[in-house]
Amino acid sequence: MSSNPDSTSVPTCYRHADRETYVRCSRCERHICPDCMTTAPVGFQCPECIQQGNKSVRQARTVLGGKVREHGDLITKTLIGINVAIWLLVLVVQTGPVSDQMRMVYGASWDEIPARFALVLGYSPDPVSIGVVDGELYRLLTAAFIHQQVWHIGMNMLALFILGKALEPVLGRWRFITLYLLSALGGSAASLLAAGPYTMSLGASGAVFGLLGALFVVMRQFGRDVSAVVVILALNVVIGFTVPGIDWRAHLGGLVVGALLALVFARAPRRHRAVWGVAGSVVVALGIAGTLLLTLA
Repeated sequence: MSSNPDSTSVPTCYRHADRETYVRCSRCERHICPDCMTTAPVGFQCPECIQQGNKSVRQARTVLGGKVREHGDLITKTLIGINVAIWLLVLVVQTGPVSDQMRMVYGASWDEIPARFALVLGYSPDPVSIGVVDGELYRLLTAAFIHQQVWHIGMNMLALFILGKALEPVLGRWRFITLYLLSALGGSAASLLAAGPYTMSLGASGAVFGLLGALFVVMRQFGRDVSAVVVILALNVVIGFTVPGIDWRAHLGGLVVGALLALVFARAPRRHRAVWGVAGSVVVALGIAGTLLLTLA
């Protein structure tokens, strides 16, 4: 009388044939050893079933549609790092042909990096004038990443750190970086519109004010107390109009852009958040472009 050897064979892990096991995956029922098993709501699952299950699970979202991430302030820290790196570069590279030309035209002391990348409109009839009117449109954005004095970058980066920690995890990365960059551009456009052709401006203040305006809108949207934000805004408005050398025009432009974008992000229908976010960003960008065209006309 013969018997089937398979009926008496010892079961082994489907991935490790040399390991005896009597545990099966609760989904596919393959045998799995301790190294291959993952605790599931019912029993254990094998690596393949866990991987397939993860693909079908939707990533958690914040109340405004941002993805919940382990490092929710990555963009904030990256922006701070870029600003600090450029500030250190400003300290190293102090003189050059462009800064010499700036001193000749504007009668002020400018280091080479700010002279090349700070915000200045320029005056086209002036043959030695340089600025946005000469096609240097990059100054609209690069100016927001340049600082000279240590107190200037210190205050802006502290504000960016505080506001970014509050907003980036809620908005998500792409909304936050869009908000920051468009606020910077809006501040630059407003500065050029209201300032003289030889007025120079630099710093992240326009973008920071955009974040402050966005924080006000988001907090109002969810019924939070905004009195502290109002006080900070009021103090900065007073400082901007009373302390010489502060570009209140950039502050105002960034504030308006940041508040408008946050309004779109916060009130977008849940099912169409991405579409509304992109559309709102495009409309705001077109408004900034229109302001710039009005200035250059």
